[in-house]
Amino acid sequence: MKDSPRRSDAQRNRERILEVALAELSRCPDVPLSAIARKAGVGQGTFYRNFPNREALVLEIYRHEMGHVADSAAQLLDTRPPAQALRAWMDRLSEFAMTKAGLADAIRQATGAPGGPAKPAHTPVTDAAALLLRANEEAGTIRPGVTADDFLLAIAGLWQLDPREDWRPRATRLLDLVMDGLRRGAPES
Repeated sequence: MKDSPRRSDAQRNRERILEVALAELSRCPDVPLSAIARKAGVGQGTFYRNFPNREALVLEIYRHEMGHVADSAAQLLDTRPPAQALRAWMDRLSEFAMTKAGLADAIRQATGAPGGPAKPAHTPVTDAAALLLRANEEAGTIRPGVTADDFLLAIAGLWQLDPREDWRPRATRLLDLVMDGLRRGAPES
């Protein structure tokens, strides 16, 4: 069954709001919601129907971006050998880390108030890492026994990079080091 035009328009509006909000909140965590609505080309009613408050918007951006990262793991495994899929996913994760870093103040504001909403768990990203690590272990391209938690701790340096600087060369270097470490002791090496 096809989506009705109204439902498609509503989904496009929601996606456009999220895209604009990601950019705007990354620049300034206090940007007025009315400015986001205006730049997204939607009215206040449409905006607030989708996101009743700043917290709902910020947390949805976080979930949305995390979902994209997680979903990309399976897509990469469908199109590349496991080691290449893992390394490409690590690059995607670094993009996510910089997006999250740009939103860090907005996320802290949204989740920091007593009785406010909790920050979403990293479960989708952890599950995606586990999927990629399992595929690589089965292919013999990484050392056996690496868990998703081990992996996320090993790459935690990503979250120390400043998204306002030229972070890509440092992220590439860091992730290459992690990949080299994962390969050490692999059956194929």
